[in-house]
Amino acid sequence: MRPIAALFAFAFAILAAAPGRADETYPQRPITMVVPFPPGGVADVSARPVAAALERILGQPVVVLNKGGAGGAIGTASVATAKPDGYTLLMGLASISTLPEADRLFARPAAFELKQLVPLARVTADPTLLVVPGDSPYRTLQDVVDAARQRPGAIPYASSGNYGTYHIATEMFTAAAGIKMSHVPYNGGGPALRAILSKEVELGLLGPSVAAGNIAAGKLRALATWSAARLPQLPEVPTLKELGYDVEYYIWSGVFAPAGTPAPVVARLRDALKQAITGEAVGNALAGAGSPVAYLDAPAFGTFFEADAARLGAVVRRIGRID
Repeated sequence: MRPIAALFAFAFAILAAAPGRADETYPQRPITMVVPFPPGGVADVSARPVAAALERILGQPVVVLNKGGAGGAIGTASVATAKPDGYTLLMGLASISTLPEADRLFARPAAFELKQLVPLARVTADPTLLVVPGDSPYRTLQDVVDAARQRPGAIPYASSGNYGTYHIATEMFTAAAGIKMSHVPYNGGGPALRAILSKEVELGLLGPSVAAGNIAAGKLRALATWSAARLPQLPEVPTLKELGYDVEYYIWSGVFAPAGTPAPVVARLRDALKQAITGEAVGNALAGAGSPVAYLDAPAFGTFFEADAARLGAVVRRIGRID
């Protein structure tokens, strides 16, 4: 199998050689943008303003379809195997890179492979936040580490699903801290948020766009961020690196099409997505949600995607099988 980078380079070489004008007959009917998680998570927050902007640009409805299950694998696979005609798109997250690796751990056929999807545009790239309920006894990250050392494997934390973005990021931290906690997977970021708020678990990781409103309302407390620098909207929250843990992680969202989508259609989508994502409406909506735009066009997004997939795949293999 050729490396992911070679596949992306081949695809974009074809696009570069394609006629300069995109297919002016596309689109002629509604487009579906699949979010492979329930409503309320990072992918959903990203998809809705982008879909609304695409509707205005393309002149056709862009319907957001939440198709959760299996940590995002069900919805992602439905796009990977969809007819490559530009009418089915995916708003994927970083977890797209971990799911095929997890399938291989269990020696089962992968629900999809990365080569079945073509990256069109990155939308956001948010660091994760470790959050606890607003009245939690954990006031600092050190409180969590101390408790985990006193009760190894006993502190339950929420994630969006096995080998998903929150799971991977938490395991990166626990490995750096030399602690163990109890992983409780949920079917997406929205359910994970509700589990933390209802105290089904003691803590969890969330994206800023998902956590911001509850932090402002005092319902959640953020103890650390996985970013390289403190977040402007949460300047009081320290980074893991400040606290002595060499961990950095971003939950990115991005738009994909099935591999084999005609080059003129891909070109039309890339142009429309650039207009949408860099436009004022999407920028304001995502900034207001605590998730500012971090746009990358297809070639640069493909390069970023390949490097991220390699790094996260290594974490999945380290975690190993979850029985």
